[in-house]
Amino acid sequence: MPPEPTLPSEPAPDAWDRRLAQAEDLGPVHPSLLRLLALPMLRRLEDSLRGGAASRRPLLALNGPVGAGKTSLGRALERLAVLGGLRLAVVSIDDLYLPAPERRALLAGNPFGVSRVPPGSHDLPLLMGALASWRAGGTLRLPRFDKTLAGGDGERNGWREEPAEALVIEGWLMGCRALGSQALEERLRSDTGLEALSKPERRWLPRWDEHLEAYDGLWSACDGLWLLRPNTWRLPRRWRFQAEARQRRAGGGWLNGRQLEALVRATLHSLPPALYQDPLLGRTGSGIPLEGGALLDGRRRAHPLGVQLSSPASASSAIG
Repeated sequence: MPPEPTLPSEPAPDAWDRRLAQAEDLGPVHPSLLRLLALPMLRRLEDSLRGGAASRRPLLALNGPVGAGKTSLGRALERLAVLGGLRLAVVSIDDLYLPAPERRALLAGNPFGVSRVPPGSHDLPLLMGALASWRAGGTLRLPRFDKTLAGGDGERNGWREEPAEALVIEGWLMGCRALGSQALEERLRSDTGLEALSKPERRWLPRWDEHLEAYDGLWSACDGLWLLRPNTWRLPRRWRFQAEARQRRAGGGWLNGRQLEALVRATLHSLPPALYQDPLLGRTGSGIPLEGGALLDGRRRAHPLGVQLSSPASASSAIG
């Protein structure tokens, strides 16, 4: 008789698995997300630094929608990194918002009524200068942004300085590439993935696409792209409203329903997912190699990231 087939054994736990088991409070991050995304990212960063002083300091981009838990995941990554002796900084692209007066002028009359979020809101020259200095061996120095200042428009509030040897930048538009006027015009004519956009939002879409071109230099500076992708684009709105409710119960919530609706809509309708997020699932969609990610269900539990393009309806009707 032929021998019984042997099942593949589970991989032996490595140092990062052991560190995860030893870690204490890692915040409200589901264990599945830690194993499926956090540990692979830490291994990737550690591998990049094995060459010692001759190695280029690694920079990874983490893309995820509003409410996906990017901030909590970033804190968990930093805490785990300390256990492995890895000096890691996780920063948000939102900390690079332009000063409030500049953003108000830039976004005056926008269809969402917001003073931040859409492409063009960020101080890219400041960020690129800081990255160049850091990559040359300097200390990472970036501003901190407080969303409660400037009457709710948000404003810079101090600086963050640390001698990081690895960096992750997280944000909802990380890796998204401009389509260009001709391709965008064709998509606007076809209406595919744009069904939920209002007429004013459609009129402003070419402006957001043009602003997005300025981010190409940042994408070129990144070594790899990691995705936190919802299994339906209706989830980010639910997640963000749930988070605000928790903050209110803890005494920290400050946005009303109308403001929340505007911010969520701005993230999903200034760069409609079918046009700007779905291409990230291809390895060349952003110019940054796609290295890993996770698909999040309604409870923000992580599942393996499959190449599953959202349907036009689900991609564009998250807040309908």
